[in-house]
Amino acid sequence: MEFSNGKNKLEEPQTGYKKAEEDLLRKALSTSYTERFHAMTRLMRLNMILKSAKIIHKKMD
Repeated sequence: MEFSNGKNKLEEPQTGYKKAEEDLLRKALSTSYTERFHAMTRLMRLNMILKSAKIIHKKMD
């Protein structure tokens, strides 16, 4: 971690983040269209469940 030019801006090293992002992209590109479809339908189903959820507050005794 380094402070740039004495200002309060903190710069993190980007090499680890960049490699992790590239690895995720490579993994995503290696999946088939069927796997992508199933992942997307799971996310859509979860979104529908979370949209219809109601939060009820109860007083704790």
